[in-house]
Amino acid sequence: MPDILIVDDENHVRKLYAAFLSREGYNIDTAAGGEEALTLLRQKKVDLVVLDIELEDVSGLELLKQIRTEHPEIFIVLNSAYAVYKSDFHTWLADGYIVKSTDIKPLKDKIESLLVTHEKK
Repeated sequence: MPDILIVDDENHVRKLYAAFLSREGYNIDTAAGGEEALTLLRQKKVDLVVLDIELEDVSGLELLKQIRTEHPEIFIVLNSAYAVYKSDFHTWLADGYIVKSTDIKPLKDKIESLLVTHEKK
């Protein structure tokens, strides 16, 4: 199964997404910030990153650029409580943008669509 890294500074969000996506059959790792995420990405294979934009140690948009530069093969889905970032041109580097909500289905659907597309290539 695909490997997903969840990067979010909110512990309850990481736990919720990890539990939900694990039940869907994905292998999950989590990181609370940018440095931890970059370390994990350098150590193991990851197929997709779910990335919060508002992190404590680094801007999620800066981390997006760094991941895209170092690991262009990895899918990145931005996940933010703020819809205003959708209009920021830096978000265009991501493969998807999901506004956080209590409904995890849009995130699940985006992940599935990206990984199915990848499997067909």
